Amino acid sequence: MSDFQFTRNARARPEPSQLFGASNPANLIARLKAELDAKETLLREQAAALAHNRKIFERSSAAARIGVWECGLPDETLRWTDVVYDMFDLPQGAPLDRKQIVRCYSEASARELEIRRSRAIETRSGFSLDAEIITPNGVRRWLRLTATVECEHGIPVRIFGMKQDITEEKILLDRTRYLAEFDLMTGLANRSRFQQRLSELCESRSALGAMLLVDLDGFKKVNDTLGHARGDECLKETAGRLQATCHDAELVARVGGDEFAVLLGSPVDTRSIENLAGNIVKALSIPVDHGDEVLMLGASVGVAIFNGCTPSELFRKADTALYASKAAGRNTFRIFDAGVEMRRRK
Repeated sequence: MSDFQFTRNARARPEPSQLFGASNPANLIARLKAELDAKETLLREQAAALAHNRKIFERSSAAARIGVWECGLPDETLRWTDVVYDMFDLPQGAPLDRKQIVRCYSEASARELEIRRSRAIETRSGFSLDAEIITPNGVRRWLRLTATVECEHGIPVRIFGMKQDITEEKILLDRTRYLAEFDLMTGLANRSRFQQRLSELCESRSALGAMLLVDLDGFKKVNDTLGHARGDECLKETAGRLQATCHDAELVARVGGDEFAVLLGSPVDTRSIENLAGNIVKALSIPVDHGDEVLMLGASVGVAIFNGCTPSELFRKADTALYASKAAGRNTFRIFDAGVEMRRRK
């Protein structure tokens, strides 16, 4: 072998330092170990941060009464967070059967839930719903439920979302609505609710039959001589008797101090209206017994039959008939008559 060949072959064979760089194998292993340790430390820190964030989420969810749920499709496998278990008064982590859970919803809520759920799965979309449940312990709650359908390759594979306990919100909303629409003393609809319902019935044309205005006779005397407390008791008693007498009415309302209104649905006939008006007069003529006192009242009733007129026109006609019943001696009723109105205007 020539010197040239030996030199060429020697240069072709790499040195160990060329294989591992400038460092020796021990240094390389140390560097790799340091990198792995750093990555492991980073993963631990990320896991700790994730656990911390999860804890914050769970605490926030519990404070806001919000829980997360998901349901596999099509096997209907349910998974809940602890908050949802608490909403349904079930032990945390207990096995879940969707059919049994749906039975916790009120009939109306369960029906609406199934309709919206089926539509969301069919359209690959989502929905929200305020639903009432009755837990196994008999506790009634209102939940706000949101749902989103997740698909893989266009096929729904699960539906998931959140559930929030809105019972307190629902109670407050119902209370606010009650204060806006009902008379606190008598429990009857107030004037605002009466006007709203009257407008609705007049717009539907075929739903309204007649209006009756009822005014107490002798109430002012009771209020002035025996005080407002006795007067209030008379109003409560009147409301109870009206509700009992007009149990088939569309609405019974207190529209003024001692004035009440009754809306009747259609169809109506003159004879049935006369019978009802007569029964109202009779019911409110019965003395009100207050222990050592017997209060004598009575009522005048004005009736207007709906014939396609506006709410204000119908009210005016009933008021005209009420005026006629008072002019006839009180404690009676009159049905609106156009001739009476003409004479009143004169």
